[in-house]
Amino acid sequence: MFNKRPDGRAIKNLEPMQMIMPYVMTTRSDSMNMYEEYFPCDSMDAYISAKKEEGVIVTYMDIFIAAIVRLIALRPQLNRFCMNGKIYARPKIWVSFVVHPTLRDESVGTTIKLCFEGTETISEITKIIHEAIEKETINRKGENDIDQLLRTLMKKIPSPLIKFTVNTLMWMDKHNIMPKQIVELSPFHTSFFVTNLKSLGINHIFHHTYNFGTTGLFFAMGKEKTVPAVEKDTIISRKEIGIGLVSDERFCDGLYFALSLRKLRKFLQNPAVLEKPLDKKVEDVE
Repeated sequence: MFNKRPDGRAIKNLEPMQMIMPYVMTTRSDSMNMYEEYFPCDSMDAYISAKKEEGVIVTYMDIFIAAIVRLIALRPQLNRFCMNGKIYARPKIWVSFVVHPTLRDESVGTTIKLCFEGTETISEITKIIHEAIEKETINRKGENDIDQLLRTLMKKIPSPLIKFTVNTLMWMDKHNIMPKQIVELSPFHTSFFVTNLKSLGINHIFHHTYNFGTTGLFFAMGKEKTVPAVEKDTIISRKEIGIGLVSDERFCDGLYFALSLRKLRKFLQNPAVLEKPLDKKVEDVE
C-alpha cells in the first residue's frame, strides 16, 4: 500500500535475483538459514581481565553485541529487512534481548530494545547495556514500556479479539501503516535479537526468526567449553564459545554473509579494536 515506514526505507537499486526472492520465499520461516560457529575465548578473556583491572566490568555478551553493532555499521546489507515483497534499509541499528532479575523458575523475563548509531565504541555500548539491564533488574520500578504494551494487549482486550487484534497489527505492519509508537516499542522490529544461553549454562541453539516484525538475524550464545585444537603442530586445549545464528537469506546473499562473519571473527579475536569510534557508518544503496 505504502513504501514509507518509520523503521526503514525501500531500496530501489537491487539486483533482479534480490528483487524476486521475497516473492519466492514470502515469510522468514521459509527463508531461514542456520549457521554455527565456535570462537576462541582467549582474546576475549584477556580483554575482560584488562578492563577489570581498570575497574570496568565487561562480559562476553557486551563484546558480542558491540562487535555485531560495528559489523552492521560496516556491512549495511545486514541491516536490511523484508516486508510485503520489498527490501528495506534501516536508518539505525537496533538490538533486542531478554533479561531475568534472577535465574529461578518464578523469575519473569523482560525484553530490552536498544538503539545505536553504529559509530559507538565498545565502552559506550557496554555502558548503555549495563545501565539498561540494571534499570530492568536491580532498579526496576514497575513494568517497562514493552511490558505495558503487551499487558494492555493481553489484559484489556477480550480473548476472542486478541487473535483479530494481532492479525490486524500484522496486516498493518505488512502494509506499512503500523503506528510509529508500536514499531519503536516492539522488540520484534529490530536489527538483531540476541539470547544469552551462556548465563543459563546450556549450549547454543538455533532460535527461529519471527514472522511478525522485521528481525532477520537471531544470535544465540552458548556456554564455553574446552576442546582440543592444533596450534603449530601441537595439540592444545582451548576454550571456545558456540554461537548459533538463524538469518533471513532474502536481504543479502551467502557470500555477503560469509565475508561478514569472517569480519565478526576478527572483532572477537581482538575486541580492543572496538575501542576506537567509527568515523561514519557505511550507508546502504539507494
